[in-house]
Amino acid sequence: MLRAAYLFATLLAGANGFSTTTGHAVRTLPRQALTVRQPALAAVRATPATIKMTETEAAAPAPVPSTFEKVSNVFSTLFPLWTALVAILGVYVPSSFAWIPTSAFTALLGILMLSMGITLSLDDFRRVAQKPGVMGVGFAGCYIFMPLLALALSKALALSPALTAGMVLVGSINGGQASNLCTYIARGDVALSVMMTTVTTLGAIVMTPLISQVLLGALVPVDALGVAFSTIQVVLLPIIVGMTMNAKFPKSVKKVEPFSPIVGVLSTCVLVGSAVAQCSAPILAAGFRLQAAAALLHIIAGAACYLGLKKVYNETTCRTVAIETSMKSSAFGFLLAKLHFAEFTVRVVPAVSVVWMALVGSSLAVLFRFLPVPKEE
Repeated sequence: MLRAAYLFATLLAGANGFSTTTGHAVRTLPRQALTVRQPALAAVRATPATIKMTETEAAAPAPVPSTFEKVSNVFSTLFPLWTALVAILGVYVPSSFAWIPTSAFTALLGILMLSMGITLSLDDFRRVAQKPGVMGVGFAGCYIFMPLLALALSKALALSPALTAGMVLVGSINGGQASNLCTYIARGDVALSVMMTTVTTLGAIVMTPLISQVLLGALVPVDALGVAFSTIQVVLLPIIVGMTMNAKFPKSVKKVEPFSPIVGVLSTCVLVGSAVAQCSAPILAAGFRLQAAAALLHIIAGAACYLGLKKVYNETTCRTVAIETSMKSSAFGFLLAKLHFAEFTVRVVPAVSVVWMALVGSSLAVLFRFLPVPKEE
């Protein structure tokens, strides 16, 4: 058998003009020898066993997720439930979150963005930069569609002037950082989400005071340097650190990546609970019409963007823009209302919006997670 194998290898090497003994090119064997051996060679190449092996490899099942990955997926899927429980706890037992200082907000948001940054690469942002039209649509949704929708809902539900001012203020602030986590859970475009959050946050320096002045006749000063510094500190730096870790230590990042959703969900829940606890009294005092207006603002925004863009953009882009538009930085709106509006009632709206923004955003994320994405994407 060994001799037969050697002769077969010699014939095959000779057919290709290569010597098995010297390693140099040689003359090919006579055509007669090749003719005798070709049927046998063809039979070897086309045996049923070979075909069966190829089909088995092509139909190989996807890698089975680990137990931890399964737990992570279930935990992320229950994101709306955790948000609701934390919001209820913050409203009715505000002391449960009293231990969280305001300074911890920056650290928690930074951790949230870092958990997203390790899932991204520079190529993701290069790809997003090639689609400036999508960024423009997101910016228009944040600073044109949302303020007008807030004003329309306030008029339709006959809210008081102070509550209307609060609604317009919520509609004219930047996108929230938790939208990046929701986009990740929804299997959307995380790089696009991060870019949109960054652009709308920087845009708040000009757009929020301008919209408040145009629609309300009220001048809302915004600390431009403070907003810019916070954006760099909370959004850009953690993302850059996460991307650098992903580029330099890909194997290590791959091992900790399943922790990202859990870290993001926990960070968001603590942020929601703390923000709600600080204004639990106004939330409890809010009437049904205000609750309806705040809920509809976020629900309609998400649904309108997703359905309205279906014929223009692909599935992942529609999901991302819908989540980005519906989720606002309501905590920032509460701070602006507290600092720049004399009427106490104005700040009640962003306080209520904190809860509905988190509930709607997390619900959209879980809903999208179970909707299939076309294979071509």
